[in-house]
Amino acid sequence: MKVLWIFAHPEAGSLNGSLRDEGVRALREQGHEVRQSDLYAMGWKAVVDRTDVAFDDGDHGRMVVGDAQEAAYRAGTLSPDIRAEQEKLEWADTVVLHFPLWWFGPPAILKGWFDRVLVQGFAQVVTDAEGRTRRYGDGGLAGKRALVVTSVGARESSFGPRGVHGDLNGVLFPVHHGVFWYTGMRALPPFAVYGANRRFTERDFKEYADALRARLEGLESDMPLPFRYEAGGDYDDDLVLRPGVAPGRTGIDAHYEENVPSVPR
Repeated sequence: MKVLWIFAHPEAGSLNGSLRDEGVRALREQGHEVRQSDLYAMGWKAVVDRTDVAFDDGDHGRMVVGDAQEAAYRAGTLSPDIRAEQEKLEWADTVVLHFPLWWFGPPAILKGWFDRVLVQGFAQVVTDAEGRTRRYGDGGLAGKRALVVTSVGARESSFGPRGVHGDLNGVLFPVHHGVFWYTGMRALPPFAVYGANRRFTERDFKEYADALRARLEGLESDMPLPFRYEAGGDYDDDLVLRPGVAPGRTGIDAHYEENVPSVPR
């Protein structure tokens, strides 16, 4: 298996940094190939701007971001840092996104990686032979698996189905469904470290490190989250669930083919 581990934490000596090291070591011991993108260590530029593309100002000097990114991708003129990340994605069959959960989402540097790397024509807004847009279960990254490894400061119970912070699968829906599934990657249930703001003992760390190693053993075999395929017949031409599909279920829950499994650890 070829695994791309994308790490977004500013401190290599943090709990997350130590778990990253354990995870990469475990994968290599299992015989997998691993490449890494340590975004803070790389000094990754998090904002989209004109330096990302060989900009053509034929549209009266106005940069239409998606179109400009796609044109540069197809012409091979995206900036070198973006092309390097896309090459890693093309190489990988599995992606691990590892980040602390800040304000109920990834750090800005990782959001900037999404914005700059997952461009039209490469990861999204790709079409099939009949001109239909491939997304939600299909797309430029179809066939790959993806896992979120994250840490939260709160206790585990507060991220449960009735917890004040909301269920973790719901909190991560924008990443699982809006990034992974939209581009065709199959999202695995996340691996979460709870209570990360407290001082971890050596025993605490070993417990989580062992749990992470066990989860990584299932990268190829664990069941992904059961999202509905856009092209699977459940959605109408307006991309709304058809009458009779998921009766009585609304919101995020309706876009799963079955009940969402609880977040394993």
